[in-house]
Amino acid sequence: MDFTLSAEHLALRARTAEFVREQIIPFEQDPRLSAHGPSDELRRELNALARRAGLLAPHVSTAHGGLGLTHVGRAVVFEEAGYAMLGPLALNCAAPDEGNMHLLEAVATQEHQQRWLVPLASGEIRSCFCMTEPSPGAGSDPALLQTTARLEGDHYVIDGRKWLITGAEGAGLAIVMARVEGEGGGPTMFLTDMNVPGIRIERIIDSIDSSFPGGHAAMVFEGCRIPSTQILGELGQGLRYAQVRLAPARLTHCMRWLGAARRAHDIAVAHASTRQAFGKSIGEHQGVGFMLADNDIDLHMCRLAIWHTAWLLDQGKQARHESSVAKVFCSEALFRIADRCVQVLGGLGLTGDTVVEKIFREIRAFRVFDVPCVVHRLAISRRVLKSAGAA
Repeated sequence: MDFTLSAEHLALRARTAEFVREQIIPFEQDPRLSAHGPSDELRRELNALARRAGLLAPHVSTAHGGLGLTHVGRAVVFEEAGYAMLGPLALNCAAPDEGNMHLLEAVATQEHQQRWLVPLASGEIRSCFCMTEPSPGAGSDPALLQTTARLEGDHYVIDGRKWLITGAEGAGLAIVMARVEGEGGGPTMFLTDMNVPGIRIERIIDSIDSSFPGGHAAMVFEGCRIPSTQILGELGQGLRYAQVRLAPARLTHCMRWLGAARRAHDIAVAHASTRQAFGKSIGEHQGVGFMLADNDIDLHMCRLAIWHTAWLLDQGKQARHESSVAKVFCSEALFRIADRCVQVLGGLGLTGDTVVEKIFREIRAFRVFDVPCVVHRLAISRRVLKSAGAA
C-alpha cells in the first residue's frame, strides 16, 4: 500500500482547503443557521459557490455531474471539506445525500438515476433515507422492521412509522425501507417523491446536533401508494442494499469529522500557544501539552484507518469489517480530540465564541449515527471469534 498522494490529489486538497477557508467559514455565523440545521436557501447558495469552484459532488461519477473521485480521493477532499461545519454541505457531499447518491449509482436503473440522482447530485433537490423506526421497530436490528408494503394492482401501499429521519423536512426524494408482505417479499427499498399523499412529517425532533438541513424527523406513512416500478433494485433485497450504502457511508462520516476535529485541534493549539498562566504559555505545561500530543496521535491514526479502508474499497473489496473498525475507532478518537480541545480552551471552550463547542456536540452524535459503536463491536467480536474457530 502506497499512501503517497498523487499530484492531482495534492492540488485538489489545496484547492478544497482554500475554498473552505476563504468562502465557507465566513458563513458560520449566518442567521440562516438554526437548531434544526441550515436553511435550504443557504444550502443552495453554498452549492452555487462550490459549483463555480468546480468542487460540487466530488464523489459522484462524471456521467452524473460529479468529479468521479476514488474512495482515497474522497478521503482527501472530504477531510478538507469537513474543516468547516458547512463544508460538506457546500460540496454536496454531506449525509444523508452523499450515501444516497452512492446507493443510487450502485443500484438504481438509468431511468431512476436520471429522475432522482442527477438533480440530487446537482443540488436541485435533497433526499432522506427512511429506515430507522421507533421502538419496537427497526433500529440497530433491521430484522425488527415494522413498516409494511402490500401490493395492490400496480402499486405498493406503505404503512408504518419512521424516526430520526435526517433531512426529511424539505427533501425531494425519499428512499423507504419496508417489508413486502407475502411469498417472495421481504425488506425492500422504494423510491418516492416526498410530495405524495400518505407521507406525513409529525414533528422535527430536537437533538444534540444541528448541521443537517431539515433536522431529524418523525414520519408516518399512511396508505402511501408507490408504483411498483419505483422499487430500488430487486424485491426483498433491501437489507443487502443497506450494506451497499452503509459501509462506505460510515467511512465518509469518518472523513468529514476528521476535518472537523482537526479544526478544533488547530484552534486549541493556537490558544495554548498564546494563553499565559503561571509564567508561560499553557501549552508549555505538560497537562495541556500532553493533551495536544494525544490529539496529534489520534488524528494520525484516524487518517491511517480511513485511508487504509478507502484503499481496500478502491481495490474492489467489500471492507465491511474494516469499515466497522474505522467507524468505532474514529468516532471515539475524534470525540476524544474534541473533548480535549474544550478542556484546553477552558471557559472559552464552553461558549459559542469558537466553533469548538459546536464540533464537540456534532462529533458526539457520530458515535450513534450509522449504527452505534456498541453494535459494531458486537459484529466485530463475532468475526473475531469466527476467524479464531476457522484457525
